[in-house]
This record gives sequence, C-alpha cells and structure tokens, in this order.
Amino acid sequence: MLAGITFATHPDLIIGLGVRDDAAVYRLNDETALVQTVDFFAPIVDDPYTYGAIAAANALSDVYAMGGRPITALAVAGFPADLPPEIITAILQGEPTKSPRRAR
Repeated sequence: MLAGITFATHPDLIIGLGVRDDAAVYRLNDETALVQTVDFFAPIVDDPYTYGAIAAANALSDVYAMGGRPITALAVAGFPADLPPEIITAILQGEPTKSPRRAR
C-alpha cells in the first residue's frame, strides 16, 4: 500500500518514513535531534495498570533503540465507548517504573 507514496524529505530529517526503523529522527541543531515514535499496542494482559505499564515501556524502548533519551511522552489511545472509566484510568496511569502494588 505504501509502495506508491513519495515520502516528504528535509535536510534535517535523519530518519523518516522511507526507512523501516523504531522511530523518526529530526535534527534540531548540531548537538540535538528529536526522536519521535508512536505505538498502538494491543492488550496482552488482563490487568489494566500492568497493560499500561507494558505499553509505556514498549514505547520508551523505541526511543532507546534509536539512541535517544526520553524527555516527554504522549499517550495515544482508542477505547470502546462502553469501557468503564476506571479501566481507562488504570491503563493511562500505568508507568513502567512504578506500581501501586509496591511500597506506598
């Protein structure tokens, strides 16, 4: 499907859509580049918080794979309209480095 698409180019676009990689990389200046990635990650566990933590860790791993250092993150999600709000909250709260089940 993508074979006929001409991808945008720019001198500062180091890695773009034309390359199969974990993320895009855009040069901001001689010392700094922006590593940008987005994932849609299907649930693989039943616990919403754990699922959120796994999805976050997966997205972070894309940045690390490109040699980047995560500074900010954006959650992109799609949920069924009838999913209870507390499940959505638990998924979005999931952090790969914290767990409410550990020490408080």
